Parts: sequence; C-alpha cells; structure tokens
Amino acid sequence: MKRLSPMLPLFALCALLPCAVPAPARAADDDKVPYWASIDADKAYMRVGPGDSYKIEWVYRRVHLPVKIIRREGPWRQVEDPDGDKGWMRDLLLSRQRAAIVKGEGLAEMHGDGSDSSPVLWRVEPGVVGLLGECKQGWCAFDSDGHKGFLREDALWGTGEP
Repeated sequence: MKRLSPMLPLFALCALLPCAVPAPARAADDDKVPYWASIDADKAYMRVGPGDSYKIEWVYRRVHLPVKIIRREGPWRQVEDPDGDKGWMRDLLLSRQRAAIVKGEGLAEMHGDGSDSSPVLWRVEPGVVGLLGECKQGWCAFDSDGHKGFLREDALWGTGEP
C-alpha cells in the first residue's frame, strides 16, 4: 500500500488559489452618509428599526420616490422621506438612481430648457416624482414618465447636497 505524501494537502490548497476571486472594490463614497437614493420597488416598508422584526411604520407605493439615506447598519438604511418622516428600509428596496419630487404650492412650470425664457412644456403638480438629471444654474433636468424638461431646483426635493 502506498503512503500519501504529507505535502498533498498543501499542494491541493495551492492548486485552488487561482480559483479564489477577490471581492470587488467599493468606491470610497459607497460608505459615506448622507446621500440621496430613491425607492426602487412597487411596495417598500419603512420600519421603526433596522430589522424585519421591527414594526412597519409606513408602506410606500411610489417607485422613484426620493429619500435621503442618513445612516447605514448592515443591509439596512435609515431614510428620511420628503415629509421628514424617518425610519429603516432594506437596501434592496433602494436605488442610487437620483430622483426628485415636486414641492411647494400650486403648479410648477416645466420648461424646454433651463431658463425662464424657454417655452413651458407642462405644468406639474406638487407630489409628482421623476428621475433627476443634472442641475445647473438653478435648473434641473427632470423626467416624469417620459415627460422631460427642466424645473427650477427650488421647486424640487431631492436636489443639492443631502
């Protein structure tokens, strides 16, 4: 009967090393809070604490609703919604895609370009959500279900530094 070399386990381990895959590097900004995010689910629960066992405080049914991430705890994010309510959501329900919600009283004018002199394309009610593009000189590109244009930055919640 042949005896196995005591070095065999070491050789086997060395043979598997090329198969090891390093974890992807995360950008330094991934861990910094606060930051803007948006709800990325048809139904999202906001809980009073960071875990499934905590009571559900709110149920959101608005895809692209902007939220401010103010704290991280494992897969949970403490968020603040446009009304100022705070609670916890799973990271899987959120996206880094920037969005905004129209705020204020009365209708906001959505222009063809980022200036008052450009044509008004639509008048948008407070509470309308949309994807947020670049903001320059007080105007932000805004897309609400394919209705694209520019809104004044001060008419939106979800812009600027969080």
